[in-house]
Amino acid sequence: MQNQHTQSQQTKLIEIFNQHFDKQPQIVCAPGRVNLIGEHTDYNGGFVLPCAINYQTLIAFTPRNDNRVVAIAADYGNQRDEFDISEPIAMNDQQFWSNYVRGVVDVMTKQYSLTSGVNMVISGNVPQGAGLSSSAALEVAVAKVISEVNDRNIEPKTLALIGQQAENEFVGCQCGIMDQLISACGEQQNALLIDCRNLETRAISMPKDTAVLIVNSNVKRGLVDSEYNTRRQQCEAAAKHFNVELLRDVSVETFEADKGGLDDVIMRRAMHVIYENQRTLDAADALVSGDLKTMGRLMRESHLSMKNDFEITTSEIDLLVDLINNQLGEQGGARMTGGGFGGCVVALLPQHLVPVVCDVIEASYHTATGLKESIYLCSAEDGVRLI
Repeated sequence: MQNQHTQSQQTKLIEIFNQHFDKQPQIVCAPGRVNLIGEHTDYNGGFVLPCAINYQTLIAFTPRNDNRVVAIAADYGNQRDEFDISEPIAMNDQQFWSNYVRGVVDVMTKQYSLTSGVNMVISGNVPQGAGLSSSAALEVAVAKVISEVNDRNIEPKTLALIGQQAENEFVGCQCGIMDQLISACGEQQNALLIDCRNLETRAISMPKDTAVLIVNSNVKRGLVDSEYNTRRQQCEAAAKHFNVELLRDVSVETFEADKGGLDDVIMRRAMHVIYENQRTLDAADALVSGDLKTMGRLMRESHLSMKNDFEITTSEIDLLVDLINNQLGEQGGARMTGGGFGGCVVALLPQHLVPVVCDVIEASYHTATGLKESIYLCSAEDGVRLI
């Protein structure tokens, strides 16, 4: 099992910074995230329930007296990127990580009058390619750094929007707002209920002594882009049938009364989204009342819906969910988290059951699949901040 090593991460980061620059740096921290429930609801204007986790991107930084940005990636052999904020900012075709930095700075130069460049060293322990939003954590951290060195008191929600715009327009990935918003606005010991239509948020307290366990199936995610686009088109077709702009505006009652005119596949796609929105609202209520039994039931229902109606799980993911849920009974629950076709499972469970569940996974998963899982024990943490 893996956990965060924030202090050693900070120490290593400062050592590397001191090798390259001569001033003592400040450090910004931005967390990754996991979505507890509410899958494929975001682009339908619905609700999601993520929490920021104790895996993060750290950036050590000092302001410069000129317009240059110098960024060093400690996790990529101290690769270096350097550019001028007073000139047009182009993509870096040699170092993909650089484009998240460049994209954020590009957005901010167009929205704010930036007067200071920056030296920064970047390091992160958010698992990459696991659906835990390492890129969003990097974007939000960079936005916070640029805000700090230019004496801009930019609110967290705006930092999130800057990160999303950078990913959409500069990097070229049409992500929603959830990942950046939870990295910017997370709260310790709370999940965040996000209304993806108007970006309103509500802190949802996590029950005491409850663990957030993330298990990466290490299934390489295939078909994600094409299938994601197909699912979006199917949801749009369903919304058109109900004469609304977004499936968010179709209640469970309206769906049940008028689903007969839908093609079977479109009907099942819509059913997942409409019921998932309700499950997400119910899950927020369950967490606030400390009702892990109801939360577990909702997570299991969410997973079955993703498996049977939205059809985005894999046999390996289903196995992990079954292993965990069979062990937990009514003391918690597990479901796939993320876009689908591989990636991670998230479980909420009492702390004392973590070793038992991990033992079951380690004893069964590799034997059945030939793959080795990665397990991360997490807690709900604050969003972006100076440390």
